[in-house]
Amino acid sequence: MKAPLSSEEAVQRSTRPQRYRNTAAVIDRTQAHFDEAHRRGLMAVYCRPTEGRAILLARAKRQGMVATDFVRCSYLGLDNHPLVIQGAIAAIEEYGTLHWSCARTRLNFAMIGTLEERLSQLFKARVIAYSTVMVANLGALPLIASGHLTGSRKPVMVFDQFAHASLAFHKPVVADETRVETISHNDLNALEQICRKHRLVAYVCDGVYSMGGYAPIPELLRLQERYGLFLYIDDAHGISIFGEHGEGFARSRMPDELGERTIIAASLGKGFGASGGMLMLGTARQEALFRCYSVPHAFSASPNVAALGAAIASIGIHSSGELAARQSQLVERITFFDARVRTAQHGALLPIRLVRIGDEFEAIDFAERLLDAGFYTSVTFFPTVARGQAGVRICLTASHDFANLARLCRGINRQRGSAIHAE
Repeated sequence: MKAPLSSEEAVQRSTRPQRYRNTAAVIDRTQAHFDEAHRRGLMAVYCRPTEGRAILLARAKRQGMVATDFVRCSYLGLDNHPLVIQGAIAAIEEYGTLHWSCARTRLNFAMIGTLEERLSQLFKARVIAYSTVMVANLGALPLIASGHLTGSRKPVMVFDQFAHASLAFHKPVVADETRVETISHNDLNALEQICRKHRLVAYVCDGVYSMGGYAPIPELLRLQERYGLFLYIDDAHGISIFGEHGEGFARSRMPDELGERTIIAASLGKGFGASGGMLMLGTARQEALFRCYSVPHAFSASPNVAALGAAIASIGIHSSGELAARQSQLVERITFFDARVRTAQHGALLPIRLVRIGDEFEAIDFAERLLDAGFYTSVTFFPTVARGQAGVRICLTASHDFANLARLCRGINRQRGSAIHAE
């Protein structure tokens, strides 16, 4: 039995550099910014939705104030669609319960089988639904690292530097299975060099990044064809807003068959307008492995009945002409915003815009002034973005009113001091 660490040894170990995580350092560097954002009423905001994208603030000094929300990621405005709400209510009434407290390897609501079958048909993949995208990622990444999806050979796992926190968080667990590398954002040269050096590589990235930008899908597919690169793409922010049936940014740029070297994760709670997450798999063997060994599937419960009913209702919208109409409305609002405010994402048909400020406290000031003018936006700073690159994130949706959008643009430019601000 090992002797306990001395106090000196404990201190030395606690200050030893971490390769994949350093939570203590993150807290030390950011707590003042989080505290100030909370104090100004910019985080942990309690409210209720009203008409369209309006919210009624429910607590603190702004209680009773109505603001236009540019934070929610319901890019097509489906989260309060009457059919989605009715679907959730009808499901609870039909099943007479909200939730089953058992793992999916034991009991499953019949409705989740229906949901997964219909999503599989819609997106031309083998779909498994989860309670969130992060939970789906938690189950998927260790399985990829194990080598059981790649002929019993463990791949080198390469993460994009900007991969979402719900992906990067799992690096230590993945590193316990195989080698982990991180490359600069969209650095295809670095990725190809790793592919040349190692027989098997898996690349982990976002389809559409939460702070703007996207993965170079055609180039990644070329690397896959040349080196057998395994792709794991979290397209939470791309689902529904791209593709004839809302299959997403990544899936809409891929062949009809995903094959055995591509898995796509996506959200049912952003553009899709319901709740939960999903994985799009390419083979029956992958599906069988995930249904037995994915930790959330084997040891946790499914999305609740209301979420299932809402998602099935959203599939109906995705299968109708309304989807294309809402996609077009979103593009109109993106174009409208870009004509008035210059950002690094200018011209991209993506719904996320980041107004860069730089200093963290100045970004907090900026966001508070927008909120006092009636616009709730996301103030972003490290670790969400790099230190010294703080700003305000704007999530545009098909439901935003043009008049309110014009007022927001004027407010941004007034604070920046120019009509069009070049990044």
